[in-house]
Amino acid sequence: MIADAVTWFIGLGSVVFIPIIIIILGLIVRVKPSKAIIAGITVGIGFIGLNMVTGFLQEVLGPAIKLMVKNYGLTLSIMDLGSGTAGPLSFSTTLGVLIIPVAFILNLILVWTGITKTLNVDVWNLWQPALIGVMVWGITGNYVYGAIAMIPGFLLQLLLADLSQPLLSKFFNFPGIAITHLMALSGMVLAVPLNWLFDRIPGLKDLDVDPETIQEKFGLIGDPIIIGFVIGVVIGLLAGYDFGGFMTLGVQMAAVLKILPKMVGMFMEGLTPIAEGTQEFCKKYLHGKVVNIGMDAALTVGNSAVMATALLLIPVTLFISVVLPGNKILPFGDLPTLVFALSCMVAAFKGNILRSVIGCGIYSASMLYLATWLAPALTKAYQLAQYSVGSSGLVSYVSAGLWPNALMVFIGQVFSLPGILIITVVILGLLFYVNKIKKFNA
Repeated sequence: MIADAVTWFIGLGSVVFIPIIIIILGLIVRVKPSKAIIAGITVGIGFIGLNMVTGFLQEVLGPAIKLMVKNYGLTLSIMDLGSGTAGPLSFSTTLGVLIIPVAFILNLILVWTGITKTLNVDVWNLWQPALIGVMVWGITGNYVYGAIAMIPGFLLQLLLADLSQPLLSKFFNFPGIAITHLMALSGMVLAVPLNWLFDRIPGLKDLDVDPETIQEKFGLIGDPIIIGFVIGVVIGLLAGYDFGGFMTLGVQMAAVLKILPKMVGMFMEGLTPIAEGTQEFCKKYLHGKVVNIGMDAALTVGNSAVMATALLLIPVTLFISVVLPGNKILPFGDLPTLVFALSCMVAAFKGNILRSVIGCGIYSASMLYLATWLAPALTKAYQLAQYSVGSSGLVSYVSAGLWPNALMVFIGQVFSLPGILIITVVILGLLFYVNKIKKFNA
């Protein structure tokens, strides 16, 4: 009965169930009902607008990427299905249904005890710890191991969200908001030390290549519209489009960079009163605890430096996939949505596009290797969810190659249940240290 209700709720789609959660949260933290309802619906409008723009992005980039692959004769053995298939895959299993109540109850306990500062309302992206569970189930053949493996996957989301919140909140101007999107957060572990290293490399450390600096020094060239147009034209030329084709793609990419920030603005318009109400509620009833609302990385993709980096990484990732020894994945389905995997890394590089392209290029190489290694587990996950992969053999996608995915599958495969329980205790210990002992971002 409960499983059916949860499945029905998920089936409403994020455009419906996230606004409902926002409205309920607003009422709980004593926001006026009228204000909570408007906030929830506004967030839903933001989702619709963002989905329209990202859907358009995939629609216009897909043919260009396909032509690039064909024109340069790129062939690798593992099919990239794209991360867009992974969410429905995860929630079509009983593990996907189970993760929602488990994560909700666990999150409330951890917030109440002060072990985390993040209250996750991003229900949709719970598919990521659910996918970890399905892969562990597939690779070990044990359903219980898979179910337990979802817990450290979710705890890792909270840990990374707590650690990254000050940096992301400052860069994107999101007071009271944390990002709980595991795909977006994973790259921060590489980006922060890489940025420290870049700060110590002569020449590179002095190059400011963020959109604001470019616009200040070069005027028109630094405008996000022009950046989008130029990148679109370059991708069109690499795809072999004629004049009309690459000019059209240029205007389309310029439109994406112009419209996306406005859609993100709708998110923030709806979330701001809820975030403020949450903080006030916590001061009054939770002894002043800091609680940030955990949201999707969709909030970050409207930044012009993020989109410019993501678009530039399309040809870069294709090139890397071909020259990388041992890689077997040909990037295709995941390329238009790489922006979600790279967005938080750009914040760690402070919007510097040059650093972001270098750092994200290194990260893309690591994802390709890990996604190749994870292909057997991921293929088994698709089969367990009764998704037909046809005669294509192994399947994967670029952003499946997250280190949390690889870590949990490795632990489940090699160390079985004791390893899963140990990593769960370790992550809980890190959360306790960060928030109770270190009092990080108090």
